Amino acid sequence: MSEVSSLTGRLLVATPALADPNFDRAVVLLLDHDEEGSLGVILNRPTPVGVADILESWAALTGEPGVVFQGGPVSLDSALGVAVVPGEGGATGSAVVGDGPLGWRRVHGAIGLVDLEAPPELLAAALGSLRIFAGYAGWGPGQLEDELVEGAWYVVESEPGDVSSPDPSQLWRAVLRRQRNELAMVATYPDDPSLN
Repeated sequence: MSEVSSLTGRLLVATPALADPNFDRAVVLLLDHDEEGSLGVILNRPTPVGVADILESWAALTGEPGVVFQGGPVSLDSALGVAVVPGEGGATGSAVVGDGPLGWRRVHGAIGLVDLEAPPELLAAALGSLRIFAGYAGWGPGQLEDELVEGAWYVVESEPGDVSSPDPSQLWRAVLRRQRNELAMVATYPDDPSLN
């Protein structure tokens, strides 16, 4: 199932036709995608809750805005840390690197998951950016593939900066605008087509 596993690390960008309010204009980073299902976090849903309010020891390492993001509708009482470690892209031709710093597990390129149980000082020097998510988006076996066939999502390449976008409210448009095909035009889709 190489096609299934190849979506790990990519972005799901909600199409304007996606009717589920949980995913309206969502940009989801897929952290895991295989024959057993899919798991990701919504990158553009900041909450009013500060990171310092729930994970004080990690607050100094998170970028702006320093809030917890709602990663999805599943397990809102759990936290996931997603971080970019510069120099961990794993590009061909580069020096062989290990698995990255202790307490960080590579998902794709320089993007990885942070062990929030680890002491933050283990990772402080290595992190380029960190974002904390409450909950996640999950799909059972074949469920995401069905949604893709139905046209609910665009699948595009992620960039390390997507994880720490300083203006998450504009991430949906920004990701679409950078595409080199007809998807760039979708970025101009009005928030409310009935007003057009």
